[in-house]
Amino acid sequence: MSAQHRTASVARTPVQQAALLVGAVFLLVGVLGFIPGITTDYDTMKFAEHDSEAKLFGLFQVSVLHNLVHLLFGVAGVAMSRAVSTARTFLVGGGVVYLALWLYGLLIDHDSAANFVPLNTADNWLHFVLGLAMIALGVLLTRRTRTGAAR
Repeated sequence: MSAQHRTASVARTPVQQAALLVGAVFLLVGVLGFIPGITTDYDTMKFAEHDSEAKLFGLFQVSVLHNLVHLLFGVAGVAMSRAVSTARTFLVGGGVVYLALWLYGLLIDHDSAANFVPLNTADNWLHFVLGLAMIALGVLLTRRTRTGAAR
């Protein structure tokens, strides 16, 4: 196999690159959530309870479950970046999931057992922006453009 053919076979489209980048960021965030100092009040971290006071960067409420979800989402993004169709599915589908999580975070009582992830206001608005951004990347990076087509 020639070097040129090998390079062409591993070239990623913009949507694949975006899915890979988003997946890598989720992996990084998942790992950082388990590092004391980067995650403040680390000693208060619970598995899946609303009273976990651990906060990533001192801002985003996290738990063991929350960090594991980030890691799993990251693995999915990296794996799904291998093909255009699955990269788009990861970005658009993941964006929809994050918008649903944003709505969930707005509707639940943050001091109740329903907040098992857990989520705080900073998480909610990050989920909103993340959801919109992922959907936009998935849609805009796979749009077909007309090149000189007459109407």
